[in-house]
Amino acid sequence: KANPIPGDEVTYGIGELVDKELRERLLKINADALTKNERTGAGQLIGDFWFSAMDTVSIEKNGITPLKPELDKIAAIKTRPEVMAQAMRMHGYGSSVFFSEGVAQDPKNSEMQAYHMMQGGLGLPNRDYYFSTTPRTEKILALYPSYIAKMFVLAGTDSAAAAKKARAIVALETTLAKASRKLEDLRDPYANYNKIAIAKLSTLTPGIDWPANLSQLGVKHVDSVIVGQPEFYKALDKALATTDLETLKDYLTFHLLSDYAESLSKPFVDAHFDFYARALRGAQQQKERSRRMLEAEQGVIGEALGQLFVKEYFSDKAKARYQQIVENVRLAYKARMEKLDWMSDSTKKKAINKLMAITKKVGYPDKWKDFSSLKIDRGPFVLNMMRAAEWWNQYSLNKLGKPVDRNEWDMTPQTYNAYYNPSNNEIVLPAAMMTVPGYTDEELDDALVYGYMAASTVGHEITHGFDDEGRQFDEKGNLCMWWAAADTTQFNKRADVLVQQFNKMVPIDTIHINGRATLGENLADLGGILIGLDAFKQTEAYKKGEKIAGYTQLQRFFLGYALGWMMVQRPETLADRLLTDVHSPAKYRVNGPFPNVPEFYEAFNIKPGDKMYLADSLRVHLW
Repeated sequence: KANPIPGDEVTYGIGELVDKELRERLLKINADALTKNERTGAGQLIGDFWFSAMDTVSIEKNGITPLKPELDKIAAIKTRPEVMAQAMRMHGYGSSVFFSEGVAQDPKNSEMQAYHMMQGGLGLPNRDYYFSTTPRTEKILALYPSYIAKMFVLAGTDSAAAAKKARAIVALETTLAKASRKLEDLRDPYANYNKIAIAKLSTLTPGIDWPANLSQLGVKHVDSVIVGQPEFYKALDKALATTDLETLKDYLTFHLLSDYAESLSKPFVDAHFDFYARALRGAQQQKERSRRMLEAEQGVIGEALGQLFVKEYFSDKAKARYQQIVENVRLAYKARMEKLDWMSDSTKKKAINKLMAITKKVGYPDKWKDFSSLKIDRGPFVLNMMRAAEWWNQYSLNKLGKPVDRNEWDMTPQTYNAYYNPSNNEIVLPAAMMTVPGYTDEELDDALVYGYMAASTVGHEITHGFDDEGRQFDEKGNLCMWWAAADTTQFNKRADVLVQQFNKMVPIDTIHINGRATLGENLADLGGILIGLDAFKQTEAYKKGEKIAGYTQLQRFFLGYALGWMMVQRPETLADRLLTDVHSPAKYRVNGPFPNVPEFYEAFNIKPGDKMYLADSLRVHLW
């Protein structure tokens, strides 16, 4: 109540405060790069990118002129095979029309990179927006054709023709959405693993020449691909054969304009904001340009920025502290696993082997990416963004046929986030994730740090290795059956208690949390709290038991955890995330798991009748 959401935000909380601190540091790095005007290395990339991004005079003057060569290519299409050829060209510069694809580890052979083909091609966040009957989603679907038409009008089409094009595009996307799997169904790694020889893809899609199209895109050194959702590709094949050619061309045109709208002149930026930010997520006003351009830069050359960031803002002492915390949490989890009474000795032994094999990456990479072949200049901003997307696409495709580089990072050091990668069996903890706004690391007591970092991040990410999805990968990152059948049954039975708890939670209107879709994150939250707390109990601070600011060590641990989820968000954003996000809303990531933790009752003297009291028989007993 004391922290109203600023007009240019859709959520506001500790994450935004951290981002504000980080933003000030990164803006200084950009300003320095502009002043120095270096002609080589990271300084050149950062300085020239920032110049083109902030050159609004040229951006407004150019309008969509920089995109004209691509728009002309679409307009010149005369056959259906040419539609797919242009689609592949667009995939090359980051516009994922008709479907999604990319390079990632083979889940069943983690030593090798594989080419994955997934469902996609929708302009709305996911399939449910095309079919859901809640008032909020119906409103978004009703507004979507107007947004599509607006893109065409801004590109020079008269309003009546634009409206007609929009209706046809929505009909095409609805067909693709109908064949798309639901959020919870995408979390089954076996059901979404279908390896097919490239030469035999024609049995799935007779009308699409995949060998030619994939070759055009640059897919080399592999003779098979992993198709996530085969039924989607059957529907795509039929849609490409039966949809009017002009509609297919209009679909490509719209997605090109929409995907790059934020890099074009103000009318395009405003139209994109009005639909995707204002209508969909409830934002009231746009963020200032420097913030938006910083976000774009992070996605393009974030690791170049990161090199300069860690030199300035992440000490060796802080890195050592968090590396030790990872080990403490790991050992706490090992001790907890050893005491489990529901898991067989054989599965337990394999689980502990996997736990001890988890690679930890803390702070920043040992080896930085080489951006020397990326062309960034002071010309049209949208072309810098397109060339960067092409560079990243090629960077990714170049991995095919080569062993996996297990030292690579998929996040920048200045990212306030973290992740667990099941195929690498690793946790990655960027430097920025350790930030508490307004404080240096030296000022933070262990109780707070173990709640804020050890439980909500380190323990959370490690637990992902043993959640409903991550547990299916072995210590080397391969998808395989390593659990005894009886242990799998026990796991599912105990995890289902958490599913049912979250299914009953209603954050807004009549929209419930999807307990099945959010299960992995909810398990990671609960597991993180349990093992983070076990690790904290081994510290000198906990053993001394001194109060700080009137709170016990145990209370500060729980408050430290909650600190990371202090957040308010707009109703529109909350409703959107309940449909599209596998994470529960922030409030429920605290109030959801805590009633399952025995020490929570001790810390705050929770009694029967209190709102967060759960009888022991109703609690989750897994880890």
